[in-house]
Amino acid sequence: ENARTAAAAEAMQRGDGPRLGALMVQSHQSLRDDFEVSGETLDAMVQAALAAPGCLGARMTGAGFGGCAVALVEAAMADGFIASVLGAYRAVSGGGPAAAYPSLPAPGVTCRELL
Repeated sequence: ENARTAAAAEAMQRGDGPRLGALMVQSHQSLRDDFEVSGETLDAMVQAALAAPGCLGARMTGAGFGGCAVALVEAAMADGFIASVLGAYRAVSGGGPAAAYPSLPAPGVTCRELL
């Protein structure tokens, strides 16, 4: 996972969305299979995201065992992506609660010196 994180940072610096997306998928597979910190509903959410138009990659996020995933989606496809994923997830999860929080990339944490 450490090498994958470094590769993801490089992909972000180059603006290489397809590479970043592929790394996200590999990360989810590792977290699911090697670390066993995913679950059926979380895997269903990631699979629904990966099947939706515009998705470049998706993975679980957070500490695991819960129901939070992140997806890299083409901006122009975001609304359709959200509708598709939430519908697919609700069908698989028996109508369980689901929400989406779209956001745009932004610079990370910075240090500022205040005078």
